[in-house]
Amino acid sequence: MANHGLAAVEAALRARKLDRTLTAALPSLERVEPSAAATAVECLDACLRGGLPRGQLSEIAGPRSSGRTMLLLQLLAAATRRGEITAVVDTFDCLDIESVVSAGVELERLLWIPGSPGSCPTASSLDRAIERALKALNLVLQAGGFGVVAIDLADAPLSVLSRIPFTTWLRIQRTIEGSETVCVLLGPQPLARSAGGLTLSLAGCPRWDAGANRSRRLGGIDVAVRVVSPRRRLDGEVTIAAVSAGDGPQRQRDGSQSVPPRLRGLSQ
Repeated sequence: MANHGLAAVEAALRARKLDRTLTAALPSLERVEPSAAATAVECLDACLRGGLPRGQLSEIAGPRSSGRTMLLLQLLAAATRRGEITAVVDTFDCLDIESVVSAGVELERLLWIPGSPGSCPTASSLDRAIERALKALNLVLQAGGFGVVAIDLADAPLSVLSRIPFTTWLRIQRTIEGSETVCVLLGPQPLARSAGGLTLSLAGCPRWDAGANRSRRLGGIDVAVRVVSPRRRLDGEVTIAAVSAGDGPQRQRDGSQSVPPRLRGLSQ
């Protein structure tokens, strides 16, 4: 009797073209691989199975000097080389254009949306800056046609970021779902991602070279990337060796000198 009842339900669903609501009719998640935007970092793309998934909200997270901005610029450079249009919502006006150029980003294919919280930001001014940045991000995503769109919240205190409603990220995901756009959130730690998105947690380890008079100079940065994705089961870790400091220093957000934002000398 139970089998007859199940057959009747399945027949009714098929008649109304609702049979895909049955769990057994859905394709396996392991066999569904969305199109991806490659970072051009070979070992990382291999771990990501091609790159960051399109039509999803992913995030690059890590503390200062972890290589988070370096990896974002690498992703933007790879996208512009493919002929895609990219955008960066620079919430606190911290983007260093010299570093962007050094990374190989084609400026004519980059939409830069700077912001400014003021010289002495308060909690209220930070909230307003983030609110404006989120509105700008929403407008860019709704416009469509972008290959990679990033919002930089890396310099916001966690106490301020925790006040962003979680529904904000759900609305962003609904906007880009089914599109060819990769939306990337740059933050100090994992904040939000869509169900099909990825979290890249970064940790940077500087390499020091011995100099004259027993002094030491920065030789480069090894970036450890931890990939987290519960749905795609891509959990893994990749180590990326950054370009040596001898190729020329670049100004960082805190005014210090470090390596140019390019990645090579890769290992897994």
